[in-house]
This record gives sequence, structure tokens and C-alpha cells, in this order.
Amino acid sequence: MKGSVNWGYARVSSTSQNLDRQLEQLRAYGIDDRHIKTEKQSGKDFERSVFLSLVGTDEVAPSMRAGDCLVVCSLDRLGRNYAEIQRWWKYITQDLKCSIVVLDMPILNTQGEGNLDKNFVADLVLQILSYVAEKERLAIRERQRQGIEAAQAKGVKFGRPSIQKPDGFDEVTAKWRNGDLTATAAMSQLGLSKYAFYKLIKEEN
Repeated sequence: MKGSVNWGYARVSSTSQNLDRQLEQLRAYGIDDRHIKTEKQSGKDFERSVFLSLVGTDEVAPSMRAGDCLVVCSLDRLGRNYAEIQRWWKYITQDLKCSIVVLDMPILNTQGEGNLDKNFVADLVLQILSYVAEKERLAIRERQRQGIEAAQAKGVKFGRPSIQKPDGFDEVTAKWRNGDLTATAAMSQLGLSKYAFYKLIKEEN
């Protein structure tokens, strides 16, 4: 479409990571620096200010216009939640009437001629990826459950270990209760942290 713009979106999860590789790929695709948007934020959801500035919110009009294209280096740069990716993919391609290109997965390219067929194929691929990701998530949860049960059967205990009363605990805490010792002095004599001291006191009550 005449006058359409290719927008590049690059993301890393933390400020300690760099965007250089993604920026190189987006520039190599032919995207001008002024149309490349970057973000250092987790991909667990889409509550990301830079991404939302591109696609718009209830309060802010989108930077992208009908006929524009959103280019990402890989699908996980868009996000990690496939159900959410599907929702936003539909919004971008159908509501905004823009296209999407995923550089490392050419099948997820809705730009150019035959857009209807490309969208159909991309939707199928996204559904498959979403299914696989969900199956893997459930498999990991099941393996964790089985591992915990096996460890418990061998006597492994989970959670914070129980705190044992040190020698002289009753005598020292009696002095503390009577006001003969401060809590700090009692903890020091018993060799207990503040947390351990008050946890044992609470268990006594």
C-alpha cells in the first residue's frame, strides 16, 4: 500500500541485555531507525508502553496505520504467552488492518499479495504453537508434581526448615517476658535471628 510504513519492534527482558542483534536484523530488512521501537521489559504480558504506543490503547491512537507492517525478529520478541499473541495478532491484522512479519519464521508473514491466504496460514501456525506451548506447560507442571511426590516419599521435606529451641530458651525468654532482658539481648544470648526468636515465641503461645 502506497505510503505504508514498516515498523520494527525489538525487545529484551531486562536492562542488562542488549538489543544490538535485533537492531541489526531490523535494519538489514530495510527499516529506518526512526521506525524502530525498542523496549526492555518482560514478555509475560503485553502491558508494555512502547508496544502499546505502536498498536494504540483506549486513550492513545496507534502509531501504526492501515497498510503498515510490524516486523519482529522472532515470535518471542512479541511475547511469550501464545494465547495473548493470538489475540493481539488478530487485532493488528484485522482491526488495524496491518500486516506482521516474523523474520526467523517466514511462514508467519502476512505482508504482500495473497494476504488472506497468508493470514489463514499464520492463524493455523499460531494455534498449533499455542497448543504445543500449553501442552509443554502442563507437562512441566506434571513433572514437577511427580518429582515432589517422589521426593516426599523418600522423606524430603519442602518449605522452610523447622526451628529448634536452643538450650536455655525457656529461662531466657522468661527473663524477657519479665522485663529483665530486652528482646535484642535475649536473641543475642540464644543465638537466634529476630525471625526465629519471634517464631518460637509464637509457637509457645
